[in-house]
Amino acid sequence: MPKDNSITSVLIVGSGPIVIGQACEFDYSGSQAARSLREEGIEVILINSNPATIMTDPMMADRVYLLPLTVESIEQILEENPQINAVLPTMGGQTALNLCKEADELGVWEKFNVQMIGVDVKAIDTAEDREKFRQLMIQIGIGVAPSKVANSLLEGKEFAQEIGVPLVIRPSFTLGGTGGGFVNTKDELDAALERGLQASPIHEVLVEKALLGWKEYELELLRDKNDNVVIICTVENFDPMGVHTGDSITVAPAMTLSDTAFQNMRNMAIKMMRSLGNFAGGCNVQFALNPENEDIISVEINPRVSRSSALASKATGYPIAKIAAKLAIGYTLDELKNQITQTTSAYFEPALDYVIVKMPRWNFDKFKGADDRLGLQMKSVGEVMSIGRSFTEAVQKACQSLENNAVGLGYYGQSVKHAEELIEYIKVPKWDRIFRIKDALMAGVSVKTIVEATKIDRWFIYQIQDIVNMEKELAKHDMKTLPEALLREAKRMGFGDEQICRIMKEDASEDELYEKRKAWGITRVYKMVDTCSAEFEAKTPYFYSTFE
Repeated sequence: MPKDNSITSVLIVGSGPIVIGQACEFDYSGSQAARSLREEGIEVILINSNPATIMTDPMMADRVYLLPLTVESIEQILEENPQINAVLPTMGGQTALNLCKEADELGVWEKFNVQMIGVDVKAIDTAEDREKFRQLMIQIGIGVAPSKVANSLLEGKEFAQEIGVPLVIRPSFTLGGTGGGFVNTKDELDAALERGLQASPIHEVLVEKALLGWKEYELELLRDKNDNVVIICTVENFDPMGVHTGDSITVAPAMTLSDTAFQNMRNMAIKMMRSLGNFAGGCNVQFALNPENEDIISVEINPRVSRSSALASKATGYPIAKIAAKLAIGYTLDELKNQITQTTSAYFEPALDYVIVKMPRWNFDKFKGADDRLGLQMKSVGEVMSIGRSFTEAVQKACQSLENNAVGLGYYGQSVKHAEELIEYIKVPKWDRIFRIKDALMAGVSVKTIVEATKIDRWFIYQIQDIVNMEKELAKHDMKTLPEALLREAKRMGFGDEQICRIMKEDASEDELYEKRKAWGITRVYKMVDTCSAEFEAKTPYFYSTFE
């Protein structure tokens, strides 16, 4: 079925000010959606209180309102623009969903004869109200952690005493984990409950058994009105449960997931999305997996494009927000074209023949005395994304992009900590944990000891061990004795020229190393991000460089 021609003017709600823990990924989604709808001849009106976004550029929409994200602002816009007949709330994160839900409860959409597209209020309510979500999961036979909703300090304390610590406090209807946290001792309970209840707009928290040490995964899905579903990307968190996914290093595709567990996760994600009701667009589902027996439980579902959607779009070449906007106005997946190949359908799942690493960026140095431990509440101010042929290459590229003097994971200055201090240090998730894991391996700490201290999957630690082994080999040589095969392998593993020069026995110049590898034919080649692992010809691909 083609698009719904009754939709002629759409209000897009943005995500508001960029604050720590909310980054600016929703700007990407809002910009894509505005362009996607205007392609269809639909008028786009946009509201966002943040002028520092691409989506608020005058050329992005027919009219842009820089107003506070309140119901009063929505009413003002609808009075000035009586032609608006639809609102798209799924491109502005949790802020936009909450605002549109509030406007619905106050009868604003009904009063101005505006329909909500891309999602319905029932789906928002079910996904974001912790108790309704928990009940729905139990109803459809998908596991959840032992938990209970509390609307008061007393209720929370009673349940906490039943299941014991460690616990997770998750407020309802908040973005970026705001107000959430861990309770490791009984003394921390009161303060954590108070904080969570105050952060939730409906004064409600979920008190949940903490699944510390379980592995965490995210799936990005799209669904159309005919109930067709595709899974665009599966993302694995480097850090185990306990670190907000926005603060965790993430990898796509999932590296340590068995095929059986992956198929189970796929089936569960599709079942969860369909259970939310009749909505068309993007969706993000998070799971926890027990590394001992591969038991899977659902953590949450977001019936909107998420911060991970921007990452997944760039990682796969599949423009999630752009397609989600078209699905919201009535198109089905099989009617839309793959934007990269221009010949195949959008009703397909991208295939990746490379590895993506997302690494968050923090600015703790600007906030003296700030708690730099990572947890449920997101603290990063941005992120970098890298593409490589292997995890080692991609993670080193990401480190080189952080703008914090890192010239790769293999070299970040020498650690002043001893092995015992490093083992203690890496037990607590902090911004530099991956660098300190590398230091510990350099100091001779075993992979087994690091896995026990961090609960990070051993596959990732072995990959860092490979980087350490290469650094130790490079350190044995100077410019004269450096073998061609070793340099070629180092470049394939993502070592930069500056990094290699710092590691070698004698100071060497980057220019000298560049000339040497150029003479040996060790130069960059460019590979394609084409969504289909070269199965079809791509008309609008983009490229990444690698040494292969």
